[in-house]
Amino acid sequence: MLKAIDMHVHILTGDRARQGWGPANKAGLPLSTGKWTTDPNNMAEMYQSMDMMAVIFDVDGETRSGMKIDNGETAAWVKKYPQTFIGFGSVDPWKGKIAEREVDRCADLGLRGMKFQQAAQGFDPTNERFYPIYEAIIRHKMPVIFHTGTTAVAAGSPGGRGIILEYCKPIPYMDNLAARFPEMQIIMAHPSWPWHDDQLAVLRHKGNTYMDLSGWAPKYFPASTVHNINTLVQDKAFFGTDYPMMTPERWLSEFADLPLKDSVRPKILLHNAAKLLGIEAAAPLSATQS
Repeated sequence: MLKAIDMHVHILTGDRARQGWGPANKAGLPLSTGKWTTDPNNMAEMYQSMDMMAVIFDVDGETRSGMKIDNGETAAWVKKYPQTFIGFGSVDPWKGKIAEREVDRCADLGLRGMKFQQAAQGFDPTNERFYPIYEAIIRHKMPVIFHTGTTAVAAGSPGGRGIILEYCKPIPYMDNLAARFPEMQIIMAHPSWPWHDDQLAVLRHKGNTYMDLSGWAPKYFPASTVHNINTLVQDKAFFGTDYPMMTPERWLSEFADLPLKDSVRPKILLHNAAKLLGIEAAAPLSATQS
């Protein structure tokens, strides 16, 4: 029986797969895979062993990095492990019409959503030049993950290697997008430290916004985030690891120690994501049953 859906899992495709995770690790990404590896075959085995599914994606930042990804490879992993992987696509927003057509291709490939990382891709997500890409995403009724909060990429390096954190603020950026595109289902990736309270405000105000809890060990979640996922936004928060930056084992172990209601835990681990993605899952316990 399906126990959880990890909403935030990275794979490498195209040029990035051939290069491997070495450059990302040197750029500051703290890989932590435990006994597992970054090979998608091994990742599938990991999630199967825990009765989980995982949303997998790469990130297209070719304009800045010069490295091509291949959404077709993501779709191929989903085809190989359809009971384990759910695929999201990614487009480099600076590619304009090419990016719009790639959104259509992602939908044709069976990918279920899209992923942006504004800091790494170097773009203001509220700039009108990117609106046609969002309109393509909306046409296909795809949810979209936007990075929020700080990033480990290039952290501590001089100038952060040109990465601008500003674009990852929930307010004004995610708030403005959610207001401008009410049909777009926006998932704010990560507890958005140091703007986590702004993230909670957006979640409360904009019905088309959600958050995943990836990228942070649960024992480090801000107190206001823990309080709100246990109460006011309990239907809008998703389990996520940011694998290979964190293992599901560690995340789940620390999540078990959070002061959350028994009725809330299965929502965060499984039912909220299953509802958004249209995946069949056993009904959660009601408050009176828990």
